[in-house]
Amino acid sequence: MSLVSVSGMTKKFGGLVAVNDVDLSVEEGEIVGLIGPNGAGKSTLFSMVAGDQRPTSGRMTFLDREVTGWAPHVAARSGVGRTFQLMRGFPTMTVRENVRAAAHLRHRSRASAARAADSVIDELGLQDVADRLAATLTAASRKQLEVARALATEPRLLLLDEVLSGLTPTESRQSVETIRGLQRRGLTIIMVEHVLEVIMGLCERVVVLHHGSKLSEGTPAEVVADPAVIEAYLGSGRRKTPTSEPQSGREAK
Repeated sequence: MSLVSVSGMTKKFGGLVAVNDVDLSVEEGEIVGLIGPNGAGKSTLFSMVAGDQRPTSGRMTFLDREVTGWAPHVAARSGVGRTFQLMRGFPTMTVRENVRAAAHLRHRSRASAARAADSVIDELGLQDVADRLAATLTAASRKQLEVARALATEPRLLLLDEVLSGLTPTESRQSVETIRGLQRRGLTIIMVEHVLEVIMGLCERVVVLHHGSKLSEGTPAEVVADPAVIEAYLGSGRRKTPTSEPQSGREAK
């Protein structure tokens, strides 16, 4: 069964079309990769799914329920959790306090929220930094905290926005194992990532956006062999398999 489905999703900012008539359906239990050059509209599509942006046009369903243009708190209550490229937590609070704050979405009592938060902290291996202020964390730990805060809301759909970018190879491998573990316990995951080698090894299906439109969709092997994808990443006349994304420019918001 499709957990989330978008049809004809479009977002315009004045004369800029950030997302253009995109269709996407994600089945329960899938890990789907969302890739594309910078400015392709990936984060904007994420924001519409999570309720942070209202679509200009199009339709979205979650568990077969019409939810187009829903508010972020409604999305979170319904089971959508997301991370952000830049930490959105409370820098003057500890890691544990940040995760407990997120856990209160599902747990009314302090004791229950504390137990839920500690479980997430243990799952992600954050025990050593649990009582440190969020502002003092390394980049890798800040990304883990973003994931922990999202998990503490007990989502059914988890949107991961570049949680692997900038990590060391060891940190990246650990994060990949964490994501696989989340899938094994039933979460559905859509992830935006610049580290294409990881996307290709982790996702069952990959969707490519380019200039706001869906350029290609299929298995990782199908996508990397698509001439249109190769040209979008590397330019006309080159036929090398894309392995990383250009870092110039900015993501369309």
